[in-house]
Amino acid sequence: MSNPSSGKSDSSSLQTYDDVKEYYGKCLSDTKDLKTSACAAPTKPLPKHLRDALQDIHEDVSSRYYGCGLSAPEYLENCSILDLGSGSGRDCYMLSKLVGENGRVTGIDMTEEQVEVSSRYIDHHTKTFGYQQPNVNFVLGYIENLKSADLQDGSFDIIISNCVINLSPDKRAVLREAYRVLKDGGEMYFSDMYINKPLSPELKKNKVLWGEGIGGALLWKDLFQITEEIGFTIPRLVTARYISVNTELESLVGDYKCVSATFRLFKLPRDAVKENNVVIYRGGITGCEKEMPFDANFTLKEGEPVEVDEELNAILKNSRFAQKFLFPSQDERSAPGSCHIPKNITQDPFELAEKLSRENGKPGSDCCSGPKACS
Repeated sequence: MSNPSSGKSDSSSLQTYDDVKEYYGKCLSDTKDLKTSACAAPTKPLPKHLRDALQDIHEDVSSRYYGCGLSAPEYLENCSILDLGSGSGRDCYMLSKLVGENGRVTGIDMTEEQVEVSSRYIDHHTKTFGYQQPNVNFVLGYIENLKSADLQDGSFDIIISNCVINLSPDKRAVLREAYRVLKDGGEMYFSDMYINKPLSPELKKNKVLWGEGIGGALLWKDLFQITEEIGFTIPRLVTARYISVNTELESLVGDYKCVSATFRLFKLPRDAVKENNVVIYRGGITGCEKEMPFDANFTLKEGEPVEVDEELNAILKNSRFAQKFLFPSQDERSAPGSCHIPKNITQDPFELAEKLSRENGKPGSDCCSGPKACS
């Protein structure tokens, strides 16, 4: 397999790849082997169409699921999707049903054992979904160097990733490659782990913490800096929850706090106009027929004008969502000035995780460890 980096890799980075491959290929046999609550159920009930899709996934694939969230954005029909770090293929197979037979899904993973498991069930799911031909494939490769897997510029509508970027020693390379293979207007929708303060050098070297995602977790503000450098839109926070650790890791983790958070990024055309505007959701997206919670700050209800910030307006106008929205001019608005952009835009996943945990009756101040740890 080709070099993991599109640039140069030092020996410590190469060792990290080997350690992660061993952890997910040899040390873990199913989800129960994990030492954190990263793979716990989402904070909100899943929409019916996602529950139905997951029920059709083969048990051998689902049992080897190691994600920390659910990477399934809205309006997927006929889309081309890339899954970074596809693992056993659970998300790929779920998405292969949601995009339909005319869509396509590609999964890439660096662990041979995981690619072997995911590829083994292509025929099974093709028959289960009633397709004449498979619409999913899996390739062995590194998410830092998608060129080595022959993934071309501007070839995907959507990229997802589920608790994988934290395992990479070169996050910039991952996000740079993702930007390259996305089409203009394309989206990167991903769940990942974030930590509240930098880990000590000693903890960063701990193989189990790296394998569990904590060792390589970013500070959320670092994500914002990297994505701005590359050219993505500002990360839009969708949801977040605290992650707890088991007793084996408590003494190591100490007072560090970790969250699983879902962000969405977009690659806008260079000439995209950015201006505050009112948008009206036309409805009809599967699972969001009457309203679409776009992120933690904006829920777009069918037929109701909503004033959005300049970047969200540009996203909706220049992405796959454009045909599902109306963009009335000032003269066409039925009640101009009646809608207002939220004053306090939530970007901090720890702030959102705290808010949601309190709403659910589970204050998260003691996470990641201890007897009050969240799950």
